[in-house]
Amino acid sequence: MFDYDAELRPHTAHLRAAAAVGTRDRVLDVGCGTGQTTRAAARAATAGSALGVDISGPALATARTRSAGLSNIAFEEADAAVHAFPPARFDVCLSRFGTMFFADPAAAFTNIALALRPGARLAMLVWQAADRNEWSTVVGEALSAAPRPAAFSLADPASTGTVLRFAGFTDVVFTDVHEPVYYGPDPSAAFDAVMYLERAAGTDPDPSARRRLHEAVTAHATPAGVTFDSRAWLITAHRT
Repeated sequence: MFDYDAELRPHTAHLRAAAAVGTRDRVLDVGCGTGQTTRAAARAATAGSALGVDISGPALATARTRSAGLSNIAFEEADAAVHAFPPARFDVCLSRFGTMFFADPAAAFTNIALALRPGARLAMLVWQAADRNEWSTVVGEALSAAPRPAAFSLADPASTGTVLRFAGFTDVVFTDVHEPVYYGPDPSAAFDAVMYLERAAGTDPDPSARRRLHEAVTAHATPAGVTFDSRAWLITAHRT
């Protein structure tokens, strides 16, 4: 699997600070992947609990393995957009880039809101526009590929704010997060990481595109590894 935890380490720190999980909080983690953010929430909520949901069975299998020993954590293979959560169950909902792929965002966030108690906190990270994210523009140019629209579906604060307020949230705030994303310790690892993502998406770049990609990741090598500039929104809100 692609190491999203390493890629998004600085972003994760912003999310954890905004979520501010308390000792008794019941936390819902939407699009939890392999569960790093869910585990952090469970460790903070020592007298509470954390539930991670995702549609990827393999990612959840890894999450369960890595979470062995934590008694207040659980994972469910479910689509948060339609899953029948217990009503008014959770005190905090968080998501690290796990909410951009809903087919009907208004319906999905309404469903999530119903799972939160009144006054519950929402903290989530979403990507800003594609042209503000070097990882999208540089890789896209190298592979002659257009940006995948779903990844940037919540990039516009005006429309996303409207969706969230319609769904039952208030005090909606967008905070700019400007951090690099990490693709590997060297160009070879970064190249392999991007190729993994492309093949997972059902594409297989031709030899000339692969050559351009290798040149692109080499140009972004630093002593700390291969990094690309990125811009995200940290969105916070409360359940009305």
